[in-house]
Amino acid sequence: MNKSSPIGVFDSGVGGLSVLREIRTRLPGESLLYLADSGYVPYGEKSAEFIRERCRKIADFLLKQGAKALVVACNTATAAAVADLRELYPELPVVGMEPAVKPAAAVTRTGVVGVLATTGTLKSARFAALLDRFASNVRVITKPCPGLVELIEVGQLDGPDIHRMLSDFTAPLLAEGCDTLILGCTHYPFIKPVLVRLLPPDITIIDTGAAVARRLQNLLELCDMRSDSQIAAHVQFWSSGDTGKMLSVLPLLWGEPPGPVRYFG
Repeated sequence: MNKSSPIGVFDSGVGGLSVLREIRTRLPGESLLYLADSGYVPYGEKSAEFIRERCRKIADFLLKQGAKALVVACNTATAAAVADLRELYPELPVVGMEPAVKPAAAVTRTGVVGVLATTGTLKSARFAALLDRFASNVRVITKPCPGLVELIEVGQLDGPDIHRMLSDFTAPLLAEGCDTLILGCTHYPFIKPVLVRLLPPDITIIDTGAAVARRLQNLLELCDMRSDSQIAAHVQFWSSGDTGKMLSVLPLLWGEPPGPVRYFG
C-alpha cells in the first residue's frame, strides 16, 4: 500500500453512497472502492454474528484490491463488527459510523431528540453506550424504520409510499416534543429532502456522513497516507445483489457517471 492506494468503503446496500459522496467531496484525489452487500440488505434485522461474518469477508476482499483504509459506511455493521475488524487489522485505519447523539444533544432546545434507525442499530450495545455517554441530560426517543431501506435501495426517494412511511415514523417523535432528528442509517440522507418538506421548519436534521469523511482525512494524514493527487481519482463498484439494479440507481444516488458494477459473491 502507498498514498495512491484506494480507500475501501462498504455498506449493506447503496446507503453508504451518501458517505461516499462526502468522502469524494472532502478527498477528491482519493481512489475509492465501494461494495454494496445488497444480496443481504438490510442488515438491521440480521444477527450480529452474521453481520460480523459478512464484514470480515468484505474487508478481506477490499484489502486484496489494495485498500489502504476501510470505511464501514453502515451504522448496524459498525455496531456489530467494527471492533472485530480493528482487532483483525490493527495496522489499518478503520472508520465506522454511529448515530450523531453527541451533536444532537448539544443543539436540542426542547431536550427531546428523535432517532430514526434500523432495529439492529437501536438494539446494539454500542448505541446503548452512546446514550450513556452523551444523552444523560436529554430524552432520546428511538424509532425503528422497517421497510424504508428497501425502498431507497430501488431508488424510491419520494412519492406516496415514502411520505406515508415517514409520516408514521416521525409522528410519535413530534408528539413527544422532538426538535432534533438523527438519521441513524446511511440510507436515510437520500430521503432528507422529503423530511424537510414533511417536518416543521424548526426541526434540526442531523446525519454523520461529513463527520466520517473528516475522521478519515485525519487518520490518513496521521498515517501520512493521504493521496497527493490533484485530479479526481477513479471509483470502482461491486454488489453482492443484482448488479443491474445497482447500476440503474447509481446515477440518482451517486451523481457522477458510474462505471461498471461488478459482482461480489
